[in-house]
Amino acid sequence: MAGRTFTCGLDAAIAVMGGKWKGLILFALQDGPLRFGELRRAVGTISERMLILQLREMQTAGLLHRRVYQQVPPKVEYSLTDFGRSLNTALAPLGEWGEEHMDRIEAIPWEKV
Repeated sequence: MAGRTFTCGLDAAIAVMGGKWKGLILFALQDGPLRFGELRRAVGTISERMLILQLREMQTAGLLHRRVYQQVPPKVEYSLTDFGRSLNTALAPLGEWGEEHMDRIEAIPWEKV
């Protein structure tokens, strides 16, 4: 039996949703399917290229479902899978913590890296 890749459950969860954008994409899709343009507006300042990359990674991880409608012009919708919804549920308390402490967090002198 091979060794474990992750040291704990938090390590595994962060590997699936790591980075700024995936959490925001999960949040944007919580109320139902969105088309690419709707999703990009909902997420904010993400570039088209980065959104495409994040959506592909999330689809590969099983967080998202991509539905392509065979019509002209082409239509594609993204929605959460059960796995993605379960991660969104797990992230909800973290979002509440962020809301509660947002003023303090915004006051932190973050260094530009």
